[in-house]
Amino acid sequence: MKRLLPAILFFLTAYYTHAQVLLGIPQVVNYNNEQYNGGIQNWDVEQDKNGILYFGNNEGLLTFNGRYWNLFKLPNFTSVRSVGIDSKNRIYVGGQDEFGYFYPNAQGILKYTSLLNLLPENMRKLADIWGVSVVRDEVFFRSIHAILHYKDGVIKSYKTNTNWMFMGTAKGKIFSQSSDSGLMVYDHGMWKPFCKDSILNRSGITAVLPYSGDTLLVSMLKKGLFLLINHQLKPLTSSLNQVFLNERIYFATQLSSDLYGVATTSGGVYIMNKNGNLVQKYNYKEGLQNNNVRGILLDKDKNMWLALDDGIAYVAINSAVKSISPDRNKQITSYAFRKYGQSIYIGTSNGLYQAKINSAMPDLSYSPANFEEVKNSKGQVWGLDEINNQLLMAHEDGTLLVKDNTATPLYSLIGTWMYQTIDNVYPTREVIAGTYAGLQELTYDGSRFINGGKIAGINETLRFIVADNNNPDQIWASHPYHGVYKIELKPDHKSILHTTLFSDRDGLPTKLYNYVFHIKNRVVIATTSGIFEYNAASKKFIRFKLFGSALNGIPIQYLKEDNDGNIWFVTNKKVGVIDFHRPNGKTPFSILYLPELNGKVVGGFESIYAPDSQNIFIGANKGAYHINYKKYIQNITRPNVVLGTVKLMGNKDSVVFGGYFVDKGSIVAKQDLHDIPEYVNSLNSIHFEYASTLFEHDKNIKFSYQLTGFDGEWSAWSTKSEKDYTNLPAGKYTFNVKASTGISNESEVVSYTFVVLPAWYNTIWMRIVYLILVVMAIRLMIRWQKTKHIKEQERMSYLHQLELDRNEKEIVRLQNEKLEADVNYKNKELSTMTMHLVQRGKVLAKIKEVISAVIKNHDLNESSPSFRHLIRLIKDVEKKDQELDHMSVHFNHVNTEFFTRLKDLYPDLSQNDLKFCAYLSMNLSSKEMAQLMNVTIKAIEVGRYRLRKKLQLKPETNLYEFLIEIARQKMP
Repeated sequence: MKRLLPAILFFLTAYYTHAQVLLGIPQVVNYNNEQYNGGIQNWDVEQDKNGILYFGNNEGLLTFNGRYWNLFKLPNFTSVRSVGIDSKNRIYVGGQDEFGYFYPNAQGILKYTSLLNLLPENMRKLADIWGVSVVRDEVFFRSIHAILHYKDGVIKSYKTNTNWMFMGTAKGKIFSQSSDSGLMVYDHGMWKPFCKDSILNRSGITAVLPYSGDTLLVSMLKKGLFLLINHQLKPLTSSLNQVFLNERIYFATQLSSDLYGVATTSGGVYIMNKNGNLVQKYNYKEGLQNNNVRGILLDKDKNMWLALDDGIAYVAINSAVKSISPDRNKQITSYAFRKYGQSIYIGTSNGLYQAKINSAMPDLSYSPANFEEVKNSKGQVWGLDEINNQLLMAHEDGTLLVKDNTATPLYSLIGTWMYQTIDNVYPTREVIAGTYAGLQELTYDGSRFINGGKIAGINETLRFIVADNNNPDQIWASHPYHGVYKIELKPDHKSILHTTLFSDRDGLPTKLYNYVFHIKNRVVIATTSGIFEYNAASKKFIRFKLFGSALNGIPIQYLKEDNDGNIWFVTNKKVGVIDFHRPNGKTPFSILYLPELNGKVVGGFESIYAPDSQNIFIGANKGAYHINYKKYIQNITRPNVVLGTVKLMGNKDSVVFGGYFVDKGSIVAKQDLHDIPEYVNSLNSIHFEYASTLFEHDKNIKFSYQLTGFDGEWSAWSTKSEKDYTNLPAGKYTFNVKASTGISNESEVVSYTFVVLPAWYNTIWMRIVYLILVVMAIRLMIRWQKTKHIKEQERMSYLHQLELDRNEKEIVRLQNEKLEADVNYKNKELSTMTMHLVQRGKVLAKIKEVISAVIKNHDLNESSPSFRHLIRLIKDVEKKDQELDHMSVHFNHVNTEFFTRLKDLYPDLSQNDLKFCAYLSMNLSSKEMAQLMNVTIKAIEVGRYRLRKKLQLKPETNLYEFLIEIARQKMP
């Protein structure tokens, strides 16, 4: 029996802890070593004032800024077992035989500073540094053999006779445990005993935490939890005692004034209150990838980070958005919700599920809830309504009444969508159901509902129906593909009197996708272009004026008014709320979207159930979601943005900024603009990484950036968290980036200013060189131009002279031609005159004949005809003599050079010889020459002979051609 008792206790404990499954499970995100690119094991976790996380990892210090992981190794490449951060943001780490701190250099890149050299060489074998504690910027490092106190640049070592088993902080004090002295406290440079309970000799302490007043909560690896009261240990009685004994407490931390997180070696994390009662647990079944938890951190947003033996986990325990899984063994879709009695019911694609809850809890997500499937509810559940204190279920098989854990059919075969009461006075006597084939009537007889039968007159599937406010005989209904129906019932409600179908011809944007709802005591239509209502006077639909133009143009598929008067809506799988308790300027409401639910609601079958502001249930493709809207509003914080790594891209990327702005050795929020980095022009391609440490909104946060000096405007919002700029021209630039979680919720702008230097050929010095070269070039050009001008002038002068010479020659040629023409003309005249001379010879011969005749006839009287004839002939001869004198003068004028040349060549020529040469050059015959010279032909021939001898001509030389050749020659 004694052997069975521990097993029974273990079974009961396991059953109890299993039963403590909360209704809502916060978001759990796991990171494995392939994602963060480090070692598998993680030992510790801390967060700095900028929100960046630091993990002690098997391969070094691991950092995470929300998007990017970075690993920084120790000099000896050992594990980082512990991490601590002081007020100056120094990240102290303890490794194996190594301890020191990381701090950014001037470029914001984390660099390691070892403190090991502050110890004497014989004390440097420290093994593992298992703990780092920081109090008032004094740092304590714990190894098994020594505790090292670092203050003002000096290390002081504290040793014990045995081993240091624990070190931690509580209420601003440093506590430690040695195996022989129990629990000790550091006080003014001394370790003083604080508790020497004998149990401390058998088990190691894993945490000392504030509890209340002077009481401390102490966790032990193998013994569970104790209260330390007046230096005495007292076991904390808790339902979890056996759990902690079996699963061992590796670490514990205080999460709030009433909550503690307990990390175990095999059972995950337990969150309990001061009384030791379980509030929540997170293990492999709840989504953790490993149950061995080494460290817990509550971040600045009150969410939890876990250092696991295999990986890292994030648990959004402070989130107002939690998931609900009615059946954890299968994936189901949720369509309907109802809190009824002390239970919560969820209608799904696989039936109705029910769980008992603690209704006294304001936030039902913290209530333990173990879902069970309601009997007889298999199939599609479309709606749930509590009417007359009875729960009606709209099912694909009809209408069923749910009581306890069983569903009983009221009618079957006709699938039902929803219910609408005709009157609003309890108890309602009549309910109209929208079904797959029209309308169905349910009546209430005072104790139960009775099937009233189908209402005849319409056979359309009517998933949306609303009763008219003022006319109990009028029902509004909609079909997503046909339009909106106004249905007038007969007084007995057994059949339809008249049906009117409204479409785009009646004021609606289109006849498709119109949904009827009851909002603000009005019947409204959600359309593809906002909200509309019916105007009875014009018999047309007009825009719903209550929302102004806030939803104009926005397609709305679902509307739900909560008990606070806020309107919840769905647009294209995005959930939003019109909050009338948060006016925005002159607008009496503000619109808030819940980006955490984007794309997760059931398209076409949206469902929102809002019993109060702390409990909003929303149907989803995978399970359901619980929203504590009151907490969601309180948790809305302005997002932050951190600039991560900045790299210059080239043949080999180089990091020029590591994510921290440093000014005079201190980390600051903004860049020091007095020391702007400058990058050479060959590295003018730059890569920016940025992120936000608002980890809860990691998937929904968006960024916008602008490079001042290059981009004209801000980029569109995007989830992308990096940006490259390539081939930037020389100049000064400022990279600006901001983050947003939704409309009107943007972070401050983070900026990084840098300068791209001009290329070497475009620097100021090179510009001076270029200026000098240009001046020299201009001078050389001027000189060249002058030289060229002189040469050109010389050339032009030469050409001008050539032109003058050419012109002169041309003139001479023309003159020669003119002279030659004149000579030819004169020669012709000479020839003519010669002919005249020949004619004179003939006349003279005639005169001679006349004279001879007169003499013979002795007719010498002046009046005789013969005498007058003779006188006339003599006058003619005189005239001819004048012409002959003129011909002689003319020949001498034309042939002056001819005679001169002959005289020069042959000075022995007489005047008569020259005249003879002139006649010869005129190509006169011997007879003609004889007549001209009044000599005989024989004398002419003798003259020819003598002239040839004077001219020394050979017999074969033609005298005429010889004289012509001389006439053509020019004087030198």
